[in-house]
Amino acid sequence: MQKTDPKYAPLFTPWKIGNVEIKNRIVLCPMGGTSLFGWMEPNHFDKEAARFFIEKARNNVGLIIPGIAPIKDTIGGRWLYKNKKMFKDLKIFMDEIHKTGAKLFVQITSGMGRSWAITDHVVLLHNNPVLRTIAKPILDVTYQSASPSELPSRWSDKVTCRAITVKEIEEIIDAYAKTAALCKEAGVDGVEVHAVHEGYLLDQFTMEYTNKRTDEYGGSFENRYRFPVAIVKAIKESCGKDFPVSLRYSVTSKVKDFCVGALPGEEYTEIGRNMEESERAAKYLQDAGYDMLNADNGTYDSWYWAHPPQYMPQNCNLEDVAHIKKFVDIPVVCAGRMEPDVGARAVSEGRIDAVGIARQFLADGEWVTKLIEDRLEDIRPCICCHNACFNMTHYKGVANDQSLHDASHIARCALNPQVMQSKKYKLLPAKKVKDVAVIGGGIGGMEAAIVCAKRGHRVTLYEKSDRLGGVFIAAAAPSYKEKDRMLISWYEREIERYPIEIKLNTEVTDVKALGADEVIVATGSVAKRLPVAGAEKAVEAVEYLLGEKKVGENVVIVGGGLTGCEIAYELYLQGKNPTIVEMKNDLIAVTGVCLANSSYLRDFFAANKVPVHLETRLSEVRDNGVTVTDKDGNSFDIEADSVILSVGYDPAPLCKSKRNVHVVGDAKRVGNLRTVIWNAWDVAMKI
Repeated sequence: MQKTDPKYAPLFTPWKIGNVEIKNRIVLCPMGGTSLFGWMEPNHFDKEAARFFIEKARNNVGLIIPGIAPIKDTIGGRWLYKNKKMFKDLKIFMDEIHKTGAKLFVQITSGMGRSWAITDHVVLLHNNPVLRTIAKPILDVTYQSASPSELPSRWSDKVTCRAITVKEIEEIIDAYAKTAALCKEAGVDGVEVHAVHEGYLLDQFTMEYTNKRTDEYGGSFENRYRFPVAIVKAIKESCGKDFPVSLRYSVTSKVKDFCVGALPGEEYTEIGRNMEESERAAKYLQDAGYDMLNADNGTYDSWYWAHPPQYMPQNCNLEDVAHIKKFVDIPVVCAGRMEPDVGARAVSEGRIDAVGIARQFLADGEWVTKLIEDRLEDIRPCICCHNACFNMTHYKGVANDQSLHDASHIARCALNPQVMQSKKYKLLPAKKVKDVAVIGGGIGGMEAAIVCAKRGHRVTLYEKSDRLGGVFIAAAAPSYKEKDRMLISWYEREIERYPIEIKLNTEVTDVKALGADEVIVATGSVAKRLPVAGAEKAVEAVEYLLGEKKVGENVVIVGGGLTGCEIAYELYLQGKNPTIVEMKNDLIAVTGVCLANSSYLRDFFAANKVPVHLETRLSEVRDNGVTVTDKDGNSFDIEADSVILSVGYDPAPLCKSKRNVHVVGDAKRVGNLRTVIWNAWDVAMKI
């Protein structure tokens, strides 16, 4: 075993939350969908989540905080404390956790309020009294979205959330006390109250822009913070002052208006919790009884602070969280794209007490062990895509454009299908060893080859270019895509671990000539071509990203999907002047792209006055720009030095699927990294 790099040593020192000692400074932060009590279903002890956390505990995490457990079931409306068997199962689980030396807090949520990620189906229930009444015993939509005051939903402009009643507040406070007592009895090391954080229900109470109440829960500072204060006091009365209670806490809100966030470095007027109030609030909440602040920034109106995409700076919340630590005596954890070396230095300097990491545990559950063993190159990086862990999608005219399956199965991983799906994606040795040919060395082809090799097959991988990575090389090209580039490097090293014959610079035209028992076609897709005059004068998105064709200072990007917007963002960072032309009524109006990712780009373009022409079609590409037509049929010219086409892709399979030929990834159906990797597993597991 290699020795841990000394710069990480501060992460592997003990610390205390109240009287509970934690063996190291790495906290597995909560992720919705990893609740020990189930997710979007009647509460129960969730064996899949338990399996997930046991694996992490055995891989050297210090403190585990599972995903939110609604104090009252989303489906069915039963209070957590009424399921006594669940807590008996929890006790057996806690005994196993403690054998590893890890500690575990259970996070309990009061609710989401206006941040509840409703779909269009729920909007229909919410606004139809008859359907709402019929559905109420199963899904009480007005309770789930109840907020401090009448407020607009974050997800739908067709929904107004009602004000929660004082009686309902008191029931929640009582339920916290009863649930925490059962957790303590089950051997849980502490609880975390969710949340004066991220614009959830308790956070909405604390902020003036979402709390317009005139009773004892609104108005003054003390009244706005009364709800979270009452909860911790009730828990301490029920469990004793020595039972630790953490608070998930947003230092500042980073909000300019409803549904409009503030970008890093932007000058703006804060309408949520500013730093001055946070300095007072942190001390006030500590004095009320909270034993730790598990902190970052943001609300659902500025979601990219709490769920940072790759566009956000690494360690984006550290300065604010380190500042707030000066005002409290309790431990403070910082989360948000935290890098281990930066976190270790902040701990050693006393700026924070521990480093909060979440989605990296999905991409690689053994990353802490690999850090200890100085095997950083073996860590599969999280690329902050949110394709599977939190793919709640929102754009103009659509609420949460997410399937019911995805809504009930978040906290999965685009890169690692086995996360929280150990039964479905279970690797078993092949019943019969076969010669498998994989055509295409992109991410899908490499993943399929690795899975087949792990199962014992003899694998040959054919790639027509001189390197592995496929179209993802282009996707990883922008300056802010360092994690994508790390992922390609990880694949290049990972595939070398297996007896896979790799044939670069080899184009396959006839699958029969390969003589393989099974063939996996992973030949990806090709860019769509627009049937407009002058299209040949434009640069394809991939040509630009690979540096094959240069562009001038003023650039029109035709296509406002994710790729087009990311290109526009990169051009702006380079000091160029991008203009986006998009035929839909919003940017990135596609399923599968998390609102945290898409809202950053939309807010960025708006704040930096990047021209965006929605509901506008390309009519012609000219030598000095483009001619476009808006929704009213009006044509106009946009001057530009260069035009980039980013209008999507079509599958490009070498051949169709048949008995022993399997088409995977974008060659089958154009999607994202999640669809490519999961589809590769689906095929490779069955061969």
